[in-house]
Amino acid sequence: MTQEKSGLPEGLHPETYAVRQASARSSYGEHSEALYLTSSFVQHDCETAASHFAHPHEGYTYTRTGNPTVASFEQRLARMEGTQCAAATSTGMAAILLVALTTLKAGDHVVASQSMFGSTMKLLGTEMARFGVETSFVSQTDVAAWQAAVKPSTRLLFAETPTNPLTDLCDIHALADVAHNAGALLAVDNSFASPILQRPVEFGADLIVHSGTKLIDGQGRVMAGAVCGSETLVGGVMSTFLRSGGLSLSPFNAWVVLKGLETLALRVKAESAAALELAGWLEQHPKVTCVHYPGLASHPQHALAMRQQSGMGGTVLAFDVAGSTPEQLRANAFHVIDSTRVCSVTANLGDVKTTITHPASTSHGRLSEEQRQAAGVKQGLIRISVGLEHLDDLKADLLRGLDALA
Repeated sequence: MTQEKSGLPEGLHPETYAVRQASARSSYGEHSEALYLTSSFVQHDCETAASHFAHPHEGYTYTRTGNPTVASFEQRLARMEGTQCAAATSTGMAAILLVALTTLKAGDHVVASQSMFGSTMKLLGTEMARFGVETSFVSQTDVAAWQAAVKPSTRLLFAETPTNPLTDLCDIHALADVAHNAGALLAVDNSFASPILQRPVEFGADLIVHSGTKLIDGQGRVMAGAVCGSETLVGGVMSTFLRSGGLSLSPFNAWVVLKGLETLALRVKAESAAALELAGWLEQHPKVTCVHYPGLASHPQHALAMRQQSGMGGTVLAFDVAGSTPEQLRANAFHVIDSTRVCSVTANLGDVKTTITHPASTSHGRLSEEQRQAAGVKQGLIRISVGLEHLDDLKADLLRGLDALA
C-alpha cells in the first residue's frame, strides 16, 4: 500500500490543478492517472452493493453512473474553473442539452445570443421549442437587449464568449446581474477561452459549459463535454439526470481529456500569441476587408477582452475576404481555403494543427440565411483556429489563395 499525501492546498493556480488534481491513487501508487476501462465494478458483498447503488458517491457500481477516471477529469476541470464540482458528458452539445433539460420545463423562457455556434442555436431554439420552451435570440454585445428580452418566465440566460466564429464577447458580469435580478441562471460556454483565459464563475456565472473536444483535448482525438457549477445544481440535479439519461463520458475519452488538461496552459498561451500575430498580419492584406480577433486594438470589445480574458485574445480568429456579391464572396472564400496545403480544412477547433473553415456552409450551414445575417456570418467569412505550426508557414499557406484573388 502507498502512503498518500494529504489533499492539495487551496488557492493554487489553474496550471497547477491541471497536472495535480485527480482522484486518489490506487494501492499501486500510479503517478499518471489510471484508466479504468470497465463497464461495471465488483462488489464485496450484497450489503456493500446495496449501499453503493443507494449512494453512488460512496462507491462505483456501473460506469454510466460513475467511474474513477471520469471523476478525475471532473475534479480537475472543476478546480481549474473555480467551481464546486463538474459533470462530464459525452460531447459538448450533450453538456448544453444537460443544462437545458435540468434547468428548464414547458413554459420557461431562455435568452441567448444570436451569434453563437449554429448547433447551440438549433438546440436551444428549434429543438427545445418542441418541449414548450421559448428562446429569444439577441445581440451578443448589447446588454440592454438581453435585459429587454427578459420575461417573467425567463429561467436561463445562455452566453458563449467569445462567440463562434466572429469572436464577439459578452460582459459576463453584466449578464450575471441581468439573470440574477430576474431570478434566472447564467450559463456561459467557455470552450473558446478555457479556464486558462477566463473563469466565468469569478464574474458571476452560475454554470460553465465546455466542449472538451476543442482546447481541452487539444489534439482532435475524442469527443467530450462538461458542465461546471455548484454542488447543489451540478453535483445533485444534473449528475442524477446524467446517470439516468446516459449522457455520460466514456472512461477512455475522459482519460484523454484529463491528460489534455495538463498541457492546456502551454498550448493556449502559445496559440494565442500566434493568433495575435497572424491577425495583425491579415489586417494588412489588401484582399482582407475585416479581421475579427479580440486581441487586436481594432476589435470593438478589445478592452473587455483584455480585462475578461487575462490579457489575451484567444486561439481563434476570423476574417472576411473581398468580393462584391454573395456568390463572389463565397467563391473567394472557397478559393482561399482550398488553396491551403498546411492548414486542415475541418470545422473542429482548438487543435495543435491549424484548422480553417467556411462557417456559412459548415458550422452555421443549417441556419437560415436570415439567422446567418443576424449572426454576422457572411459568405466571405473564413475562420481559423491557430495551432502550433511555424507562423511563416501559415502565412505562406494563406497567401497561396489570398494573392490570387482578383
